[in-house]
This record gives sequence, C-alpha cells and structure tokens, in this order.
Amino acid sequence: MKYLAIDTSGKHLTVLAYNGERLITVYERDCALKHSVLVMDKIDEALSRANLTPNECDFFAAVVGPGSFTGIRIGIATVKGLCMACGKPAVAVTSFDCIAYAKEWERVLALVDAGHGYVYACPYEKGVPVKTPCYCSKEEAQTAYGEVPFAAAEPVPMQYEEVNPAEGLFRAIENKPKISAEALTALYIRRSSAEENR
Repeated sequence: MKYLAIDTSGKHLTVLAYNGERLITVYERDCALKHSVLVMDKIDEALSRANLTPNECDFFAAVVGPGSFTGIRIGIATVKGLCMACGKPAVAVTSFDCIAYAKEWERVLALVDAGHGYVYACPYEKGVPVKTPCYCSKEEAQTAYGEVPFAAAEPVPMQYEEVNPAEGLFRAIENKPKISAEALTALYIRRSSAEENR
C-alpha cells in the first residue's frame, strides 16, 4: 500500500507519505492557517523523502473535518486534484478519527474546537464512532460524557488529553474504504459563521 494523506483541518498541517515500507511525516504544529501557501511544498517534501511519486500512490487521503472551513476545502480540493490527475481513488478521514486513533483507548470522546466555548464531539469505543457527531457546549459535553476520557489535537475549552493527529491519521487510514474523488466531501456539522450571519 502506497499513499499520500493530508490534514489541513486545523491550525496544524500534516502530510503523510507511505511507500509501503517507510512512513514520512511532515507535521507543522501551528502554521498560522497558511495551508494554501505551504501544502504543495510539504507534499513535495514528503513524497521526495519517501522516494515516491504521485503516480505510484494507490490512493490519496484527506481529512474532511470538522474544523476550519477554509482549511477543509483546501485539503479536499488538493486531494481531488491529485486523484483526478493520477486516476486514483480517495480516502476520507475525519478529524475525530485522527484523535480517536492516536492512542488505543477503550472509550474516548474526540473533541474539536468550534469557537465561543463550543466543541464538535464524537464518542468512540475501540476505534469505532458510536454516536453521530454533535455541536455542543462544554457543559453539555461534560454532562453527557463525563465518565469518558476527553481528547483533542488542539486546545478546547475543557480538560482534555492532547494527542498528535498525525499518529491518528496513519492508523485511521487502514480502516477506511476507498471512494471516488467526486464522492470526497466535507464533514460540516454546522453552517459556517458567514452562512449563519446572512
């Protein structure tokens, strides 16, 4: 299995290149939301270090959200372009997957900051989401899931265990089906602020 995967859904930027034997991870913890400026150079770097070309990849993977609306669009557009140019399928991974697969939890609540004291939340058991993701306040999350460990890749307004989303992305890909580039779509749990303010 050979592939390229990118995550532009948050403040971080992750690019993975896997050549079947060697995994190259390019991870920027905080790229100041300059994904569109950095992503192609980081893709070139990862592929070069993995001794891999786009045409040699079996598929391309993108983190489809939730997270930064603009970042998600950048990642999906980049992966769709690579899929179409190389005639390869896509793989969709959620931000929740990247958190839940970062460590081997029996149970965990994966959290993504939604701003203004709110979070996107999805509970997992043994690597499988057990409920539909939701948009909720920190109080609602703590009331509903207070017995479950909380985890996030970036700061959220409550106590949580911080994880490296790059590690989760690598593990999550193994469990995801291949889809067409056209079927690769964003996971939006709520409308963007611009849409809500119209």
